Amino acid sequence: MAGGLQGGGGIRRRRRGHRRSYTPMSDINVTPFVDVMLVLLIVFMVTAPLLTVGVPVDLPNSQASPISEDSEPLVITVDRNGAIYIQETEVAFENLVTRLNAITDRSPDTRIFVRGDREIAYGRIMRVMGRLNGAGFEKVALITEQDDQG
Repeated sequence: MAGGLQGGGGIRRRRRGHRRSYTPMSDINVTPFVDVMLVLLIVFMVTAPLLTVGVPVDLPNSQASPISEDSEPLVITVDRNGAIYIQETEVAFENLVTRLNAITDRSPDTRIFVRGDREIAYGRIMRVMGRLNGAGFEKVALITEQDDQG
């Protein structure tokens, strides 16, 4: 009787061992997910700087130090043909102050950057800056490209 129990126990052990080798693995393989996320991260890191391009102008060079600003300033651009843009929207010179007051809620503390093409007459840029100053905007700065010949 003892021999019969041992034989039966051996068969059961083999069956259990056989079944355990076919049990599905319950772990999730995250390696493909991580690979896809890293590729997307690299793609976004490369394309993000390309998305912030405004109106294309050929800025003059300067040796001034870069301005660090916490909030995004309002940018006014005067292109090669003398057209004026607020951010990327063209606006007539006569409507410049009206549009700025609407955008800034008449806040004179709004930081405004003026970009001007190097081919445009200096007087045209100063005319825009004079109009801004006359409207009460006090924080107006010119934008140039960093001069590599320090």
